[in-house]
Amino acid sequence: MPSETRILIVDDHEGTLYALESALAPLGYLLGRATSGDEALKQVLRGQVGLLLLDVRMPGVSGLEVVRYMRRVEQTQHIPVILLTGFGTDQELTTAAFGLGVADLVMKPVDPWALRTKVRYLYDTHQHHLALEQEVRRLRAQVRAHTESAARPERSALAHTESAARPERSALAHTDARVPPQRPAGAHAGELEKDRT
Repeated sequence: MPSETRILIVDDHEGTLYALESALAPLGYLLGRATSGDEALKQVLRGQVGLLLLDVRMPGVSGLEVVRYMRRVEQTQHIPVILLTGFGTDQELTTAAFGLGVADLVMKPVDPWALRTKVRYLYDTHQHHLALEQEVRRLRAQVRAHTESAARPERSALAHTESAARPERSALAHTDARVPPQRPAGAHAGELEKDRT
């Protein structure tokens, strides 16, 4: 798996939790479970949840209330949610769910193949999104570090500028050093002797 994040399945019926875990097991993702809205929120806020399968009607905190809270918290507002309902959908529920940015509203009992397809797509897309965000943060940090280092003069750059301003010294050991005369090209030893006399 691309990360340690898991899919959190939330339902107040043990049988439904088992059925959903069995349906998603072939995907090979890490799965977690919660039996109430309160427990689901605690797990989501602890982190490492990459997708929520959430029952709409539960005692105490309902599925919609969980989503409302998640959308107000920066660290959880982009986690994809699939809402599950066994009581049918009405216009009010549909409007509220999609108004909160729920990815899908699924009727129970669920079709395992359709659920796996939706979950794989939503989970993988969310993981790619998180990886891109992390890469963007890393690149921004590199640009910031590069900009800061370019703004302050480096000691080596300053030394290089000063040495470039100094005149170059002769490569000879001493200014009076003499270079021996060179023999003209094509001259033979005999011609040189003749020139000396």
